[in-house]
Amino acid sequence: MGRIHMNFKKKLLLLATSALAMLTLSACSKNSSSTDGKVATNITKKTTVVFWHSMTGASEKCMKQYAAEFEKKHPNIHIKLENQGNYADLQSKINATLQSPKNLPTITQAYPGWLYDAAKLNKLVNLKPYIENSQIGWGSVAKSDIKDKLLLGAQIGGKQYGIPFNKSSEVLFYNKDVFDKYNLKVPRNMSELAQCAKTIYKKSNHALVGAGVDELANYYILSMKEQGIDFDKNIDMTCPESKKALNWYIKGLKEGYLQIASANGYLSTDFGHQKVAMFISTCASEAYVKMGMGKNKFNYGVAPRPSKYNVQQGTDIYMFNKGTAEQKSAAFMFIKFMLSKRNQLKLAHATGYMPVLNSILKSDDYKCSKDSKVAGILDKTTANIYNLKISKNENAAYFQLKSSMQAILLAAKKGDSVVPVIKANQLKLAHCWKQ
Repeated sequence: MGRIHMNFKKKLLLLATSALAMLTLSACSKNSSSTDGKVATNITKKTTVVFWHSMTGASEKCMKQYAAEFEKKHPNIHIKLENQGNYADLQSKINATLQSPKNLPTITQAYPGWLYDAAKLNKLVNLKPYIENSQIGWGSVAKSDIKDKLLLGAQIGGKQYGIPFNKSSEVLFYNKDVFDKYNLKVPRNMSELAQCAKTIYKKSNHALVGAGVDELANYYILSMKEQGIDFDKNIDMTCPESKKALNWYIKGLKEGYLQIASANGYLSTDFGHQKVAMFISTCASEAYVKMGMGKNKFNYGVAPRPSKYNVQQGTDIYMFNKGTAEQKSAAFMFIKFMLSKRNQLKLAHATGYMPVLNSILKSDDYKCSKDSKVAGILDKTTANIYNLKISKNENAAYFQLKSSMQAILLAAKKGDSVVPVIKANQLKLAHCWKQ
């Protein structure tokens, strides 16, 4: 999800803040949507667009360049970039400011689950009229060239409140030298991955762990989806399908050929130090893979996630219903500018985020990148994206699942009975959905 740094305790605090915001704003929730009026197409006076974000490093550098270039083309529009810290800080700031809507930005980075309450309170702008406007937008959804599953993932309650921006998806990173040494084929499904990991662990005399998965919640959700079960309020961690998903990882941990991430939450460092032979992670992890290697260079490969489904990660851009018509149109113009083919290619090359445009994902300029092995397989691995349905408490349930998976697998690794841990965490998960 790019890289999210948020613990569950902090998430509970954010939920409490969000609930307070909903209560505070309920009295004024009948504000009309800005999209009830016409889209402003002529911006003649000085207009400022405030953009909250959590981009750092190369990502933030790209955004600053985009803003400068856009302002040069549109001297009457000022893009005011305001970095709010990490994703947790940004979410907290949004939730707190919903109590004073006039202090909200024009646009913000966000995950859709963060803004469920804001959407219900009519604090967001439905962006479809802007997309379909031929002067401010693209003229139609089709002409936007944005990958349809990414657009769908930025909807709340069937309305297009978000525009995909810094997106990623999961891939398989593997040590090509190890695979060549043991004459192994790249796994195409999770059963093959487990067998491959077991072989590596055995043939290396237990010196090298076979595999691991960075995002345990995604592992669980996709494992359940492949068994025909969606992640929603009816999910049951004690059901047979869930036991199958959990036992796949538990067995590997007990026998030593699978690994879970350390306290930092990512396996890229262990992979770079050749302590684990392969791992599933966001495509944006490629930069961390390279850094993790240091001087310990080896040939690595990247393959599609070995599963039928994949997930999208990363944030979208949402617009609050508080600005003038000119501010909203100016903001959308800037969004469109950042999603140009040139700028999407630039962001992808600089950061490792996946392009959101179909044409770039399929282009030779991207797929044949000399700097990225991810680029060549992203179009294939994102062919069947599974989007979580954005609903009340879905965001809280997702982060509880992260915590639950960690607790269950840590218990298994220590040799403790996982049955009571699974039951206890099912109760926690059910509570999240019901609160």
